[in-house]
Amino acid sequence: MSKTDEMKKVRDEVVGLTASPLYVYRKESGNLPVIGEGNHDANILFVGEAPGRNEAKTGRPFCGAAGKILDELLESIGVARESVYITNIVKDRPPENRDPSPSEIEIYGPFLDRQIEIIEPKVIAPLGRYAMGYIMEKFDLGAELEPISVAHGKLYKTGSLFGEMTISPMYHPAAAIYTRALKDTLLEDFKILKQFR
Repeated sequence: MSKTDEMKKVRDEVVGLTASPLYVYRKESGNLPVIGEGNHDANILFVGEAPGRNEAKTGRPFCGAAGKILDELLESIGVARESVYITNIVKDRPPENRDPSPSEIEIYGPFLDRQIEIIEPKVIAPLGRYAMGYIMEKFDLGAELEPISVAHGKLYKTGSLFGEMTISPMYHPAAAIYTRALKDTLLEDFKILKQFR
């Protein structure tokens, strides 16, 4: 099965995920699930937490204000958005844009796990503390978990089913909307990703 076919299978399963507590909210609000987009052979995989309002309306990850910042950050290191893969742990928008619950992360996590196995990235950049916590635990780095204010911009080497991989936690781009100084931090941290292009 091709990578595209495998990704379609993930998409179809998420679309029909009636077991999710967010499924009813998706239907009632006319939202779309946000599976992810980008290059299925990407070296760099970005993982956010859950879709926001703009994302749930379009089915595209990071297409609102945080997405504009992500685009600027990618441009700053000369990486085209089309060359990376962008997704979230939770594929449906939680009501009122609240943080995803542990049970929601548990339900949607396996879909992200499969996306990682399909893409086989060189580096995963979790965006924000929920994504960082999930990814670090998944790749046996739980003992090295630190607050995002300490972990951002660091490189954590780990193994995977497809060989050595690196985890590089980053602040969520949305944080730079509210705290201007964090954009400078993100610009600096993104330079670390250049080596994985």
